[in-house]
Amino acid sequence: MEGRRVRRFGRWRSNQTLLPVRVNRLSNIISCWYCDCKSSILNEPLFRFGRRYSRFLKAWFSIGVGFSLAVLSSVVMILLYEISQILCLYYGNTQMSNMMSEYQFVFSSTISGLTISLADVGYLCLSSILSVSVHELGHAVAAASEGIQMEYIAVFFAVLFPGALVAFNHELLQALSKVSALRIYCAGVWHNAVLCAVCAWALLLQPLILYPFYIHDEGPMVLDVSPTSPLSGYLSPGDVIISLDDIRINNVQEWSQIIAVLTERSHQNTQNHSRLENSLKRSVGKGYCIPSSLVEEGKHVSLEGNGASCPDELSAFITIPCLDQAMAEDDNLEVSHQRDGGELHCFYAKDVLKLEKCGDGWGRLHSNRSSCLCSKEEACFLPLLSTGVAWVEIIYSSPSPLECSQLGRTHIVDDDNSRENPCVKTFVFVGDIISIKHSVLLTSYQPRWPAKFGAHLPYVLEKFLMFTFHVSLTLAFLNSLPVYFLDGEAISEVIIHYFRILGPRRRRTILQYFLFGGTVASILIFARVFLVLL
Repeated sequence: MEGRRVRRFGRWRSNQTLLPVRVNRLSNIISCWYCDCKSSILNEPLFRFGRRYSRFLKAWFSIGVGFSLAVLSSVVMILLYEISQILCLYYGNTQMSNMMSEYQFVFSSTISGLTISLADVGYLCLSSILSVSVHELGHAVAAASEGIQMEYIAVFFAVLFPGALVAFNHELLQALSKVSALRIYCAGVWHNAVLCAVCAWALLLQPLILYPFYIHDEGPMVLDVSPTSPLSGYLSPGDVIISLDDIRINNVQEWSQIIAVLTERSHQNTQNHSRLENSLKRSVGKGYCIPSSLVEEGKHVSLEGNGASCPDELSAFITIPCLDQAMAEDDNLEVSHQRDGGELHCFYAKDVLKLEKCGDGWGRLHSNRSSCLCSKEEACFLPLLSTGVAWVEIIYSSPSPLECSQLGRTHIVDDDNSRENPCVKTFVFVGDIISIKHSVLLTSYQPRWPAKFGAHLPYVLEKFLMFTFHVSLTLAFLNSLPVYFLDGEAISEVIIHYFRILGPRRRRTILQYFLFGGTVASILIFARVFLVLL
């Protein structure tokens, strides 16, 4: 939270306020509800810089005035729209109520998936420091370009809310023209917007900047695996994810997108088979061509009661001679169970993964072949899964991305004999697939050297830029609000002053109504957001 510019403190004597106008190079105030640290170390350097490049800076901050006024107008329109929705909902407008309900559902669904770790708190603090510093330096440099030296910069904690401010002499500000004062007041919002643009461009150009040192978009690399992760024991730092269910993955975004697709597909399968009496008698269209010799060696389990399980670490499979025909004729896998005499086959998953795939549930199959890929000596076996459980085959390269890149990544992914490559390993995850989405820490960058030193650098840089973008955008939005104690108050005061057809008293009355309405509207909207979060 950022405090209002202390531009009126020049009216008071230093012994009448907790924030003195003149301070030493470093001072602080501590009380039960407020503490701060004020510094004037940067006063002279910033003033010299502002006066030296005064002409350029005035043009720069004039652009900021136009931008800030556009943002202020947009924010006012948003406030009016949100308040009208709240009023329509309160007075029982059915159509608007339905729109509000949908909005709250979407918002709550989006926010509910957000989690903040201890590392994210660190990123948030660092990005907040940078965003607030850029904001306050904007005010200080804008004032220096107009010939006004700041009194001090202060960082404070009011109750539990942190903030920062720059203090100016009020009489000197009042002596400026309204255009010059507007450049100073809008400088903070403008600099936060510029910082957002810089972060966006840095994120866009990061692959190009890091190209001499890192490989990008050639498979997400594992940085860390949580001990509680269902993938713990399979993946380790340095492994590179190649595919999920034969769907090639190039970066972290595709990892999340494919997991979302597989999760939706799993839920659809659950709904389609909800009419089965026995929820365990359910399968997916991901089969393996198992030869008859392996079938004879495998164990058989009869379907008894409401469930069936395989002993030890074996997985249950059901055979379907032709998946397309079975699906078309039966429309229900229960018939397939009856066709095989209600007999399950149990196999070791590691043995099955080496075999040819069949079925239409895989992400990649040859287009010129049907789902019945098995020869006469083989049969298509599908795993039996309980409700809400997915069967996901994960292919990854290990242990060194560099060694695998020397063998050729195209060969690893596209060649059907890639399983013979020593760099490629495969395992099957059986469970709720959404649980693996955030259980591993991934990055889209792979270092070009075999050592693990510096592997986290692109991830840290990307996270910091993303947090800084969002924090700076939030800061610019908040300071554009027409509310008390923020930049929006000073900007609104200058704008209303231009209405010369109104007397000074009428302008002050309009300003107070405008700020009071903006403050109340902002409080109501933020309160509604918090209610949605709860």
